[in-house]
Amino acid sequence: MAPTEEKTRPRITDEGVEALRARIGIPQPNPVPPHYLSPGTDAFRIVARSYGDDNPLWCDPGHAARSRWGQPIAPPPLVGGDSLIGEDVLTEADLARQDEVRGDPLRGVHAFYSACEREWWHPLHAGQTVHRRNALVGVLDKPSEFSGRAVHEWNANVFATADGTPLAGQYRLMIRTERDEARKRKKYDDVAIEPWTEEKIAEIDAQYAAERARGAEPRWFEDVQEGEAITPLVKGPLTVTDMVCWHTGMGMGVYGVAPLRLGHRNRQRIPRFYHRDDLGVWDAMQRVHWDPEFARRSGNPTTFDYGRMRETWMIHACTDWMGDDAWLWRIRVEFRKFNYVGDAQWITGTVVRKHLMEDGNGVHPAVDLELAATNQRGEVTAPATATILLPSREHGPVTLPAPMGGATTLDESLQAAIRHFSRT
Repeated sequence: MAPTEEKTRPRITDEGVEALRARIGIPQPNPVPPHYLSPGTDAFRIVARSYGDDNPLWCDPGHAARSRWGQPIAPPPLVGGDSLIGEDVLTEADLARQDEVRGDPLRGVHAFYSACEREWWHPLHAGQTVHRRNALVGVLDKPSEFSGRAVHEWNANVFATADGTPLAGQYRLMIRTERDEARKRKKYDDVAIEPWTEEKIAEIDAQYAAERARGAEPRWFEDVQEGEAITPLVKGPLTVTDMVCWHTGMGMGVYGVAPLRLGHRNRQRIPRFYHRDDLGVWDAMQRVHWDPEFARRSGNPTTFDYGRMRETWMIHACTDWMGDDAWLWRIRVEFRKFNYVGDAQWITGTVVRKHLMEDGNGVHPAVDLELAATNQRGEVTAPATATILLPSREHGPVTLPAPMGGATTLDESLQAAIRHFSRT
């Protein structure tokens, strides 16, 4: 790199880091309105289908009535998501501080979505209105093997019903590094997506045919052993159609990508997010997920998935294995490699700990899982961990966990996240 390029390359500075930290805890509005305002069982079903989940617990009242919950509950990926649900709750004092969070103190410094942590504390039932609070909750200055310095930004979205019952927390890790685009491009030069043989496709088809949710049969805490493998799932080979179906249920995310006249309006709102295509037509940068040529311009061999997709696949593996009467409490997923169109991922997991967890709500028989998404090249593209609460013959039905920090309100949930991620 020439000396002049080195000087002009965006840098992580002490001043920039401190400016970011000054934003911690300032609630911000979500960039776009929620995809679902008061989701019902149709929305539950559509969201679940978008990531390949056919569990009737989410949408069949007759089936769900026989479960621990007594009625359909939202699939876990719905209770969160970048812009799936949640009407912003902002006070006049919050609105008065929005000038403090405009712009990016590290503008131009590379950012990548590295990991997500999620917790669920209470089921969402059909027709409920959801409120949300969003804020930066942690800024950690850390060394980086790529560039010598990195900043870990933790952003929190916390959700509650309109009557104030905390539902869930979603925490996203963005890593900011000074590594340049040329190094990024070189990293993926040797990735090859090979055609699939008839035999390999038949193997995947056979696994799909054997998969099913455990459903109404309880998975008792006493019957689970450490070292036990969960039932694996296969996802793929990934197609653009899979991503079209994903967007049907999940919406278009925080950028609010929209068609035609609505697309024109969105381009006026965020013009930097739009580039002209080969025909001179304005199109969203999000098309790296479905436009192979545009993906290649970004240094990738072809189009690729969203990290959120593999997150929902991990959730699906957990809920299929645990049964309807259990509760998925926590999951953390890291995004290590791309999942390209044409790739398949096998979701596997192992019980690594069986224990009794106690909080303000009582004693919870729990199991910890280690999970992985592994592609056909044998690469782990997304490692994960999860904690599941199981029904117990000794301790009884699942008791829901207390929210982070024992929070009882939406704002307390956000404050608990700040305390937690400021030291993570």
